[in-house]
Amino acid sequence: MIDLYYWPTPNGWKTTICLEEMGLDYRVNLIDIGAGDQFRPEFLKIAPNNRMPALIDPDGPDGAAISIFESGAILQYLARKTGKFGGPTERDRIAVDQWLMWQMGGLGPMAGQAHHFLKYAPNMDPPNDLPYAKDRYRAETARLYGVLDRQLAKHEFVAGDFYSIADMSIWGWASLWEGQQQTLDDKPNLARWLETVSARPAVIAGRAVAAEKRGDFKGNKAAQDALFKRD
Repeated sequence: MIDLYYWPTPNGWKTTICLEEMGLDYRVNLIDIGAGDQFRPEFLKIAPNNRMPALIDPDGPDGAAISIFESGAILQYLARKTGKFGGPTERDRIAVDQWLMWQMGGLGPMAGQAHHFLKYAPNMDPPNDLPYAKDRYRAETARLYGVLDRQLAKHEFVAGDFYSIADMSIWGWASLWEGQQQTLDDKPNLARWLETVSARPAVIAGRAVAAEKRGDFKGNKAAQDALFKRD
């Protein structure tokens, strides 16, 4: 039984979707990021960067337990462990890694900053309504979705004509395009892909894990302090 340390966010969804797609048994340990659970010493032993998700697999390499943090690293590990969704050939695996890194280094951070400055910062105490930051991250997120739409014009899925951990990593962030003040009117390929991936049973099941716990933290100063503290 894999232990997953999780909260229902786009980064958390990657791991539950992956585990569901691979048919692996897992136990959810909720890390309430609004309550500051990510800073507890016992969690920091697993995830020293105080970010979820993290995972402990008791049946790791050579049969010994292993703990892993960073959602992209978790997806790569599970793909290697199961031989699933990492790409059928070496060229395909390189393509998967490229798009996984694109999400980890590009779409995730930029869409996350768009969410922060468009939704959270204006409602903080004191308010931080910053037009430059809002425009900057909204525009960069739009640019990235343009890159993705052009890739999906050539292939059914992100890394090629096969579903992979790259799709799993990107879907959660892309599914929240409205909150990032984006449009799909000029991105038909992205719209098609979102509809296809959203209909997968494992995606539905992974997205549903602890869905009732998800909140926007607006007006909750204690949660904002826990989420945005600098330590």
